[in-house]
Amino acid sequence: MSRTRPMKRSRFHALASMSLLTALVAVVGCAAEPEEPEPAPASPAPPTPEESPSPTETETSEPASDAAVELEQYGVAAAHPDAVAAGIEILDAGGNAVDAAIATSFAISVVEPYASGIGGGGATLLSGPSVGPVGYDYREKVAVDGNIPDSGTGVPGMVHGMATLHDDHGSMAWDDLLEPAIELASDGFEVTELLAQRFRSDWGPASIEGLDHFHDGGEPLNAGDTLVQTELAATLTTLAQDGPEAFYTGSIADQLTQVDGLDAETLANYETEDAPPVSGEFGDYEFVSAGPPLPGAAVVQQLQIAEALGAGDAAPGSAAYIDRTSRAWETADQSVSDYFGDPDFVDVPTDQLTDPDANAALAEPAAAQSPVPEDGEREEITAGNTTHITVVDEDGLVVSMTNTLTSFWGGLESEYVGGFFLNDQLTRFDAIDTRANQPEPGRKSVSWSAPALVLDDQGRVVLGIGTPGGHTIPNILTSVMVPWALQDAPLQEAIDAPRHSLQNGVLALEGNPSPEVNELIDQRGWDVQVTTRADAVFGSVQALEVDYDNAAVIGARDTRRDADYEVVDVTDE
Repeated sequence: MSRTRPMKRSRFHALASMSLLTALVAVVGCAAEPEEPEPAPASPAPPTPEESPSPTETETSEPASDAAVELEQYGVAAAHPDAVAAGIEILDAGGNAVDAAIATSFAISVVEPYASGIGGGGATLLSGPSVGPVGYDYREKVAVDGNIPDSGTGVPGMVHGMATLHDDHGSMAWDDLLEPAIELASDGFEVTELLAQRFRSDWGPASIEGLDHFHDGGEPLNAGDTLVQTELAATLTTLAQDGPEAFYTGSIADQLTQVDGLDAETLANYETEDAPPVSGEFGDYEFVSAGPPLPGAAVVQQLQIAEALGAGDAAPGSAAYIDRTSRAWETADQSVSDYFGDPDFVDVPTDQLTDPDANAALAEPAAAQSPVPEDGEREEITAGNTTHITVVDEDGLVVSMTNTLTSFWGGLESEYVGGFFLNDQLTRFDAIDTRANQPEPGRKSVSWSAPALVLDDQGRVVLGIGTPGGHTIPNILTSVMVPWALQDAPLQEAIDAPRHSLQNGVLALEGNPSPEVNELIDQRGWDVQVTTRADAVFGSVQALEVDYDNAAVIGARDTRRDADYEVVDVTDE
């Protein structure tokens, strides 16, 4: 939706001083001529570290262009209308994109308590005229004693991450940014059909058992009921009044240390990490995403191989399109298994994984591969978790933020403290049990969050994008990026395009396969999983496009969940 802001920008506008990172110049990529898929048994080996340069990190440098940008619109995209409203409220009051993203992140944790919150963590990228793409990692880590509790709970980083972003780039007072979330928790909000379903799905019933405010007459709340979270409002008020340190060394920390796996020393020493993003050419753009242990380099690899295979020449949802993007994903997914881990502990060859020539060379063997696991290894693709926020302010600062509890509600044995659920992030060491992803004190696990920015050939952000979806996130992003970047599809059309995901020989689709897709499935020996909106497999893309020629911000709504966006016209008085 779009409206006109009712007031002029106020005094809150100067960004804090910050390091300037290289803005990346895009190179036009060429899609290979499309060919009909030919089945063959071979599977290409990903590049070895010996063949690869050192890991990619965006080098500190002057930005490609520091020219001021004055847009005539600003906007927020998030997974719930009330969270969008919280971010817009901050932008209306004169805050910048970072201020709005922080306010939105706390608000979404109130209205989407199953997906993210102060008991979890996340990652954020931001870029604008005065700062090149920079990244922050505030995900959970293993405690100093190396203990991984049965719940999988790691030291939560969200509060520290928001505080670090605020210190580095914020302009408004910290307590003002928490006020919208406090009001949503204390006054309540209307339960949506999706939230009512999550109360009743997978780990929802066990997670909310014994929590009266999630029930009415002993039954979970229904759509249209009002959810009031008094204890959460009190915790957020403590954070607003006492500052973020209350979470790590104050009264909230006292509650957290009662939870197995959390201890006072690890909490007190938690630090948000500077996490230089990775990037690679895709079409006429540079795709920038989160560095290891997050899978941004694998998303770049998937996009580049898909482009080289000619995915841009195939209609979304067609057999050729599914085949080419799935083959690209098989290679990228194998790269994650082979190489990805916490970069403080292992080297990840991201330079090689994001090199367009190297990935073009992999495209031909990728076209021949068709690994099919044994029948006993096949499992249905499950609901994808997390939440994403994208914000653009009138000065062209763009924030792409993905926050998560990891599994919905923090998993089967979720912990509940102070009105919020704790994460089960450390279960990802078992779920992604590879040589490079093994637990030890202070270590972060490989996971699937991939906040992203897309740059034009002047180094300007033209798209902020991200999605929930767990292991499906790379395929969701690819399903939007191929039509948007290679086929010039409008953003809404690209987000509405059909999605698919291949995992362990199971192809998940959003509808019944066409005859040509059925033929491909038979040829490849895949199983089919037809999903519904209730299955929550294919995420909810939150994206905002920046049109510099018209000084405009373009949004799109993903109807697969409760997603929304708002774009506001800038006016002067």
